[in-house]
Amino acid sequence: MKYDIKNKKLKTEGKKRIEWALNRMPVLELIREDFSREKPLKNIPLGACLHVTTETAVLAITLKAGGAHVRLCASNPLSTQDDVAASLVADYGIEVFAINNENTKTYYDHIDSVLENSPRVTLDDGADLVSTIHKRWHSQKVKMQEKLPWGSTEETTTGVIRLRALQEEGKLLYPVIAVNDAYTKHLFDNRYGTGQSTIDGIIRATNKLIAGQTFVVCGYGWCGKGVARRASGLGAHIVVCEVDPFKALEALMDGFRVMPIKEASTIGDIFVTVTGDINVIATQHFPLMKDKAILANSGHFDVEIDLKNLRKMAVSHRVVKPLVSEYTLPAPKKSTKRIYVLGEGRLVNLACAEGHPAEVMDLSFANQALSARYIVSHRGSLQRKVYSVPEDIDRRVATLKLKAMDIKTDTLTAEQKKYLASWEAGT
Repeated sequence: MKYDIKNKKLKTEGKKRIEWALNRMPVLELIREDFSREKPLKNIPLGACLHVTTETAVLAITLKAGGAHVRLCASNPLSTQDDVAASLVADYGIEVFAINNENTKTYYDHIDSVLENSPRVTLDDGADLVSTIHKRWHSQKVKMQEKLPWGSTEETTTGVIRLRALQEEGKLLYPVIAVNDAYTKHLFDNRYGTGQSTIDGIIRATNKLIAGQTFVVCGYGWCGKGVARRASGLGAHIVVCEVDPFKALEALMDGFRVMPIKEASTIGDIFVTVTGDINVIATQHFPLMKDKAILANSGHFDVEIDLKNLRKMAVSHRVVKPLVSEYTLPAPKKSTKRIYVLGEGRLVNLACAEGHPAEVMDLSFANQALSARYIVSHRGSLQRKVYSVPEDIDRRVATLKLKAMDIKTDTLTAEQKKYLASWEAGT
């Protein structure tokens, strides 16, 4: 068994935390029972590049129960929970390559360790695993078809954007299921999970009172909607910055102010980026900000805030408390101005908190597990394209979640089904 973790002795605390998540992810528990009985992934090498958290641990345990040989690495250098990694290795026999705050070289060395196992199925969050495979294949200019995975899943919006770009260029080498696009993922994980965990990360890092603050949300996709709604519920005044006219109009009709980031920079107290794009808060915006403005990012990569140029502009830079960096800038009307960046500009909900609650990751990771099984059962018949999660999987996940929560719903009568299928009935 191979692994690279911080300290195996951390396993005791990690196991207790994994057990906490196990008891709060009933859909995965039902899937795990099926997997244990049917072994749909028997003897299949499976490589996962995901945030190494308690919730991911439950997914890894479920995949192993299905017979898979799982290797797991982190999809973000700051998101690994070291005690969880230790328990996965020591208590569950899962090969993990992840250390919190690992440097860039170690991060990609760990991806290489996962790929050494020649995975037949890959699970990704941000597409670093898949993109590494593609870069190698295209750079080597050799035929490696027999070594390519049968397929992959992708967890997040940022990763899906990258993979669709690969598809558009005709360079996607194998099929990918966009788990992010499942209703039971983006409507719940992105909105409620990102919304709550982002606020959690900001509060843990700063102990800042949210009520009464001008809270700027850059991006009004499902993640942005969740962040804005949670911050509003805590009493913040919400400003939304958008490039999409439909989303901007939606934010306005949801009761929020909408303006360009240049204008918002002058009034914001707390800024959160959730766009999946680069330099959303950039060089021209920092000088406009108030003294003691707080900047956080909940997009997958640490590119949404232009930290490189912020460092160049700063006359000094220091860490004032764990995961809170203070940048001091020259200011025209006073000697200096301070800007605070949380979690080194990485995912604030994972760098400064514990990520999404288990109850919502239960839905997302149920999609991951069932999509992995779908890839195996349909290997060879899927094209090199990005697929949505099959509707029957999406509906099954929703149905299982309601069942686990003991929630009952109505069903259509035969008469209602006939009416909906007919064109003849009218006024």
